[in-house]
Amino acid sequence: GRVNLDDPATTLALLRLNAVVGVTGIFDGAGGIKSMGVQCALCHSTVDDSFAPGIGKRLDGWANRDLNVGLIVSLAPNLTPIAELLRVDVATVKAVLNSWGPGRFDAELDKDGKALRPDGGQAGTLIPPAFGLAGVNLHTWTGFGSVPYWNAYVAVTEMHGSGTFFDQRLSDPVQYPVSARSGSWNTRDTPDLVTAKLPALHAYQLALKAPKPPVGSFDAAAAERGKEVFDGPGKCATCHVPPLFTEPGHNLHTPAELGIDSFQADRSPTHMYRTAPLAGLWTHQKGGFFHDGRFATLRDVIAHYDVVFRLGLTEPEKGDLIEYLKSL
Repeated sequence: GRVNLDDPATTLALLRLNAVVGVTGIFDGAGGIKSMGVQCALCHSTVDDSFAPGIGKRLDGWANRDLNVGLIVSLAPNLTPIAELLRVDVATVKAVLNSWGPGRFDAELDKDGKALRPDGGQAGTLIPPAFGLAGVNLHTWTGFGSVPYWNAYVAVTEMHGSGTFFDQRLSDPVQYPVSARSGSWNTRDTPDLVTAKLPALHAYQLALKAPKPPVGSFDAAAAERGKEVFDGPGKCATCHVPPLFTEPGHNLHTPAELGIDSFQADRSPTHMYRTAPLAGLWTHQKGGFFHDGRFATLRDVIAHYDVVFRLGLTEPEKGDLIEYLKSL
């Protein structure tokens, strides 16, 4: 038979079956939907398409680079609270939300109000994976918190769950005028339905291992040579220390060290960028690389560092290094 996935009745049926990843429907006694809730899995899980595109077994921890968060939020029936928070009109809010595109989200917009980059580009960052985090210290692109920090940050200040969140750094009226004004940096909701869930959520996330790439998805012989480049002349392992593929300890670097601008780093209390773990990199190549997808391909990333660090890599070495990165 055929199922019309554009039919709201189908959506409701799937919600009743708890078959929509990351979304929960709350129904009344008559079978009508009263409200909906979203979970971490909405952005940080996907499916393997084993039945059909967008339908299959869950892949928890994978970055959902197909999800257009901004578009979904822009369709909300009442965006006035967001407009009032940011002190702009609703049309501006919709324009900003629709500028992000698939696989992106701006978790600082409601804190600093920076909707656009200095060059006029959208300010959202790519959704990162939530697997392979065991042993990794700081989390997200600019590393201004640990995994449980970000669980609380997102649950309480982004998804507006009833809970507690505190970070006095976000009360700075110069760097974070919106959160300083709204008081979201010191949220104390009653009842607190979030805090008690943080330990179990953290434990589950740390249990999610980075998935191995499919057989045949990379050139194994080239990857072996690429490992030598990674550990040697490419100097990749200096920061992406195996097997964590990030630095144990304070895994942050200044924008100047990376040879990129400071816009996103300056939205963080750290003013720095985190050394992103590389395990499972093959799962989230869609949308580009670095926090904002500025590099379309791995070859572009390698070319950038080849210039910044004056590595002098040959084209064969670059090709082998790409295959190694695909093998992680």
